[in-house]
Amino acid sequence: MNSKTQLNETLTQTTLSGLLAMQGIEKPVQVDFTGGDICLESPFYCGEAASSVLAAQTLLAAQLCKLGGKDTINEVAINTRLAEASLVSFALQSFTDQDKAPSTRLPPEERTPAAGFFTCQDGRVIYIHSSFPDYPQHSDAILQLLGVPADRTAVSNAVAKLPARELEERIAHAGLCGAMVRTTTEWDESTAGQLLAAVPVVELIKITDGNSHQFLSSADRPLANLKVLDLTRVLAGPVCARSLSGFGADVLHIRGKGLPNVEAFVTDTGIGKKSAYLNLKSENDRDALRGLVKQSHVFSQGYRSGVMERLGFGVEQVAELNPDIIYVSINCYGHQGQWCQQPGWEQLAQVVTGMATHQGNYHQDGAGLTKPALQPSALNDYTTGYLAALGVMMAKRRQVLEGGGYWVRVSLCRTAMWVQQLGCRDFPVQARMPQPAELQSWYQRFDTAWGELAALSPAIRMNGSALQWPAPPVPLGTHGASFST
Repeated sequence: MNSKTQLNETLTQTTLSGLLAMQGIEKPVQVDFTGGDICLESPFYCGEAASSVLAAQTLLAAQLCKLGGKDTINEVAINTRLAEASLVSFALQSFTDQDKAPSTRLPPEERTPAAGFFTCQDGRVIYIHSSFPDYPQHSDAILQLLGVPADRTAVSNAVAKLPARELEERIAHAGLCGAMVRTTTEWDESTAGQLLAAVPVVELIKITDGNSHQFLSSADRPLANLKVLDLTRVLAGPVCARSLSGFGADVLHIRGKGLPNVEAFVTDTGIGKKSAYLNLKSENDRDALRGLVKQSHVFSQGYRSGVMERLGFGVEQVAELNPDIIYVSINCYGHQGQWCQQPGWEQLAQVVTGMATHQGNYHQDGAGLTKPALQPSALNDYTTGYLAALGVMMAKRRQVLEGGGYWVRVSLCRTAMWVQQLGCRDFPVQARMPQPAELQSWYQRFDTAWGELAALSPAIRMNGSALQWPAPPVPLGTHGASFST
């Protein structure tokens, strides 16, 4: 066996063809996948999945250039190691001024005693998510639900008195974040799993009719004429808009002032965007957003089902304001069934779909008891963001050909199912994380409010040139709520 595990290029090419086939597209040009050794110690084909989606994005960009009658993209290459490393890009940022740099993100168990894996009365395991580190209301609510003080032993003892499904239902009823660990088979046989299995990994739904229209594009900035409203946070949604900005889109990130955030995620996913505050509980600010919707081509939101509808910006409401809109919905559990309105995160997508069980099978303790384990990356978050951006580009292509408005739907759990369907590597997996010299060759440097930032550049090359991020990240609320500022 080789000392390191190599990327499976055949699988990557096949996966790329499958993504394009969703819209009846054949590969217009050959894609070169370069890189070799994998980065992450995971049995799943993480790098292959991410690389195939990034390649599909680039080929859609080539399609848009061709449809616009402009210069074409004839050469596409993906650095597979960089693509795989991007699944943990927030942790690979480098700041020269440590006094200004975002604080190190602690593991969930160190942020609150009510976080992580716990064993229930029936021997099943549940994962409780701690939400944001500066948002203690969630952890306090979990403690109140369990009736215990802020002590990990007390939490563990309380959980051990309850059956896993009962506790999962209590957490869901309270609007909190937690889920029972399942096997892949259990999830696939569940109602939620079956609903997700019935839809593609990227859903593209036509929501309005309209005339086809030309989209002006160029090979160096294929999405230069695309205006994107990004109403998302942590992590998949912001990655979607960041990806679009890399291809030249004009992205305006809208956030409510005072909402919790993770600063390292802001610096990672805020690259290439303007950032403004709007309070959607204020009628004046809702009016301002309605005006922006009318100017936009893409409206991307990452809240659980029902939230944006209550604020007046659900898919039908936005399409009424702008019939040519491409509306993006990103959530954890999918967009149908009883799970669609539950809050969820990367870890919970891994937990319910069987991904954590499978990862844990390779990490057994001395007694031979299998324990669930999380991926060494935010695999579903970043990949779902990449898939959402691909969906936008697919929708734009359809819009050029036949007109209309479109609804792009993706979810962390559907992505986790798709990744698992690609198969698994034999264990042990021997990965090679990038070392400083390799990282230096991947970094793009910016002057920012946090000091000099070195961030991973895109893993994409077009026509022999590396794609570059167009602008540094900025602190939230830096700009006015306008595309022109």
